[in-house]
Amino acid sequence: MGLTEYRKKRRFDVTSEPAGGKTPRGAKAKKLSYVIQKHRATALHYDFRLEWNGVLLSWAVPKGPSLDPSVKRMAMPTEDHPIEYAKFEGIIPEGQYGGGTVMIWDNGTWTPESPDVDAALKKGDLKFRLDGRKLHGSWVLVRIRAREGGRPPWLLIKHRDEFASQTDIAEAGPRSVVTKRILAEIARDEGGDIVKAATGDPPSLIKKLLKQPDLLAPPKRSRRKAVWHSNRAGS
Repeated sequence: MGLTEYRKKRRFDVTSEPAGGKTPRGAKAKKLSYVIQKHRATALHYDFRLEWNGVLLSWAVPKGPSLDPSVKRMAMPTEDHPIEYAKFEGIIPEGQYGGGTVMIWDNGTWTPESPDVDAALKKGDLKFRLDGRKLHGSWVLVRIRAREGGRPPWLLIKHRDEFASQTDIAEAGPRSVVTKRILAEIARDEGGDIVKAATGDPPSLIKKLLKQPDLLAPPKRSRRKAVWHSNRAGS
């Protein structure tokens, strides 16, 4: 697919999302990266992205990944994203495509278990291993038939291995693996909608923070290049 669709949907003079380099990294990298970005846009979802052929193949997972092999999570295919997007954490301005708060919820590397990735993607049955900060072990993405036309959805399923669990990982690990912030704290620091962002954080955590404000992460002042921040409001 490339980055044509991605770039058509965005105004890079308004949003701080990366446009992507003109010459993407090839598919022969020693280790392939992956990232999951928790995204409170119109609705909360988790953007699951695998590096392949110089781009990030992307799926939107409404309920986020599950460590329970008996749970099949819907994963809607979206446009390819640039490799640089793996470092984006911040605010997409309201009114823009995907407007809302974005968190780097998990990242790491992935290893194909399917012998031919391109053939597996075409078939709709991609097996792989994740070596991330939150997710590990063997997984599969399986394409299913579309109900009413359009792009067929996929299912993201955890395989049974030593990393399978009934732990609700979204509830147990709500913070960014890069900055340790929850969505509300990212919105606070980046000039976003704090109230809207907070609806994507676990209610139990929000209640706890309201009772104990000292548990909030302090406002972020540095502009480290490790995370591609959006512009602050009024800056």
